[in-house]
Amino acid sequence: MKLLKLGILPSLFLMLSAMTLLAGPSSRGGGVKTDGVPVKMTVTASVDKGRNMPEITQEDVFVKSGKETLQVLEWSAARGERAGLELFILMDDASTSSLGSQLKDLRSFILSLPSTASVGVGYARNGTVEIRQNFTTDHELASKALRLPVSSAGAFGSPYLSVVDLMKRWPETANRREVLLVTDGIDRAGRGRNAMLNPDVDTAATVAQKTGTMVHTMYFPGAGHHFRNWFVAVSGQNAMAKLSNFTGGECYFLGTQNPVSFAPYLDELRNVLGNQYLLTLSVKPAKKAVFQTVTVGTEVAGVDFNGPDAVWVPPSR
Repeated sequence: MKLLKLGILPSLFLMLSAMTLLAGPSSRGGGVKTDGVPVKMTVTASVDKGRNMPEITQEDVFVKSGKETLQVLEWSAARGERAGLELFILMDDASTSSLGSQLKDLRSFILSLPSTASVGVGYARNGTVEIRQNFTTDHELASKALRLPVSSAGAFGSPYLSVVDLMKRWPETANRREVLLVTDGIDRAGRGRNAMLNPDVDTAATVAQKTGTMVHTMYFPGAGHHFRNWFVAVSGQNAMAKLSNFTGGECYFLGTQNPVSFAPYLDELRNVLGNQYLLTLSVKPAKKAVFQTVTVGTEVAGVDFNGPDAVWVPPSR
C-alpha cells in the first residue's frame, strides 16, 4: 500500500502543476476579464525631468475599468518593427499671419522625426481640411508643405469639425495615428463657446476614440476680434485641452498671447512620441458597441501613463 501511495502522489503533484501552468498568472485583484475582445490603444510613459525612463514590461502594467482589472494581452514599446507613426500636422487657417514666425520651428521638428514616421500636412478651413501633403516619409517634402495661414476660418469654421473630417478620410493601418492641431480652439461655426458643452468638441473626441487617434493641441491666436475677448479665448483653450485629454494627447499653451517660440513645445512632443507603448486589452463586449472607461497604471516607481480615458468596444457577435 505504501508503494501505491508513493506512486500516486507524484502523479497528483504533476497534474496540479500542469493545471496551474495552464491557468496562467494570477491577476491583480478585482478579477481579470478573459472572455473579451481585443482592443488596442496607444499609451505615453513619462518620468520627472532629469530622470531616465526605466524599462517597462507587460508584467509592470495593469488596467482598471472601475473596480475590475482588465487582462493585458500585449504591451510593446513603439520601437523597431512597431515604431510606425502617422502624424498629421493640422494648421488652423484662422490663425494670424504672425504664425509665419513659427514655421521654421515646425519645419525643423518635421525634419527631426525618425524615418519610421509618416507626416501629413493640411489646413483647417470651412470645417474641412485642405490637404497640402498626404502622408509621406519624405520629411523634407512634408516640411515644404507648410505655408502662411489665410487668417480666415471661412464659413462654418470649426477646427473640431476639421479634425473629424481628417479622421474620417484617414486610411486604416497598424501604425500609431496622431494629430498635431495648431489653433486657438475657438469654434467660429457658433455651435457653442462653452468648451464643456460644445457638440463639435465631443464629436471630435468620440471619433478619435473610435479610430484610436491621439490629438495633441498647440495654441496660437486667431485673426479677428474673438481672441481679444478673454472669455472666448480661454474657452477655446479649454476646448483644446478637453479634446487632448479625452484622446490621450498633450495640450500646449501659455496664456492667450503669441508664444515666443514653438521649439520648447515641439521638443516635449518629440519626447512624447519617443516614449509610447502599444497596449492591447481584453474587454468583454456588450450587445451594442459602447465606450468603456479605462485607467492604465504601473507599479514602477516614478512612471506616469497618459492615454485615452475610454476605449471603443465593438458589439458581441
